[in-house]
Amino acid sequence: MPASSRVGASALTRARLRQAERELAAQDPRMAAAIDAVGACTLLPRREGSHFGHLVRNIIYQQLSGSAAATIHGRFAALVGGDAQAPDPHSVLALHEDALRGCGLSTAKQRAIRDLATHVVDGRLPLDALDTMADEAVIDALVPVRGIGPWTAQMFLMFRLGRPDVLPVLDLGVRKGAQRIYRTRTLPDAARLTRLARNWRPWASVASWYCWRVLDLEDAGGW
Repeated sequence: MPASSRVGASALTRARLRQAERELAAQDPRMAAAIDAVGACTLLPRREGSHFGHLVRNIIYQQLSGSAAATIHGRFAALVGGDAQAPDPHSVLALHEDALRGCGLSTAKQRAIRDLATHVVDGRLPLDALDTMADEAVIDALVPVRGIGPWTAQMFLMFRLGRPDVLPVLDLGVRKGAQRIYRTRTLPDAARLTRLARNWRPWASVASWYCWRVLDLEDAGGW
C-alpha cells in the first residue's frame, strides 16, 4: 500500500468510487464484467461514532453471528453508558471483569477491549492521528493491540478510514471472489492474488469489494 494514502487527500467518496469503477473497468476486462454485474460500489467510510468505538465493535463481532454480536454489543454499550458508538476508554478500564463477562464477552474479548483502551489512554495508539497516517503506519499502530491482527487493521483502513488501495490478500471472501471473476481452477493464495490484483491499483479496496459482492449474485456460479 502506498505511503501516500492519507484520508484527507484520498478517502473514498461517491465521486472517487465512480472514478475507481471507470478506471478498473478500463484496466481489467474481467473486473469490468464484475462491475457491470454487481452495479455501483457503495464502499464509503463509516464515520459515525469514534475510532475507539469502531474498533471495540470489531472486536466484539469477531467470530460471532451478526445477531449474537449485536446483542452483546448492545449490552456493552448500555454498561458503558453515553454514546454507544463512542464509548470512553477510561470508562471501559473502570469496569470490573465480572461486568464485562455479564455482557456475554469471552475472556479473550474482555482482555482485547481492555488492552485497546489501555493503548488509547497511555498514548501508544494515537487514535486522533490515524486519519493522517500512511496505511502501513496505521497497521503498525493497531496490530500491537491484543485481538487486532493485520486483517482487522486492513478492514479498519477500508471501512473506517476509506482508504482506496488496501488489498487484504488473506481474506477468504476476496480470494473466492477473485477465483470466480478470473475463473481460476484453484483458490488463489496470497502471492497469486497479488499478481491478479496488479490491474487493481490504485483501487484495490474497491476491487476487493467487488470480489465480495460477486459472491452474492444469484448467478455467481456462472463466473
